[in-house]
Amino acid sequence: MSDTVVVDVLEQVGEEETAALARLLPQLSSSAPPLDAAGLAKVAGHAANTVFIARSDGEIVGACLLVVFPTTAGVRALLEDVVVDGDRRRGGIGAALVNSAIAGARAAGAKTLDLTSRPSREAANRLYARCGFERRETNVWRRELRS
Repeated sequence: MSDTVVVDVLEQVGEEETAALARLLPQLSSSAPPLDAAGLAKVAGHAANTVFIARSDGEIVGACLLVVFPTTAGVRALLEDVVVDGDRRRGGIGAALVNSAIAGARAAGAKTLDLTSRPSREAANRLYARCGFERRETNVWRRELRS
């Protein structure tokens, strides 16, 4: 594995990007719906979203999503869907992605960057702590909206 990791904003959705994200996202969640080019373009093209992709030796090996939006309390930022290819983990790719998202949130005027992570994702949680995130005393609530 090369030590050179390049993180860029996903500007154009093509076959390579679609195939890479379709390969990566199921490694994050088994319930992730299949992703096609139109779905990825919708996510990447949304005004609130910035998709970061990480390349090593020219291959897409990781990605994350930064969501920035205005609220009545100020600009909010969320970090979502941080994923690194299973055989490329522990090589600095996750940190490069997270740090790119932190820089993007700062540049957008957000004062904080929030994320959620299951306790069972121990390595990911260690990464977030190393990148300066702190665990908050809060509840995460969810309401299913399916009919």
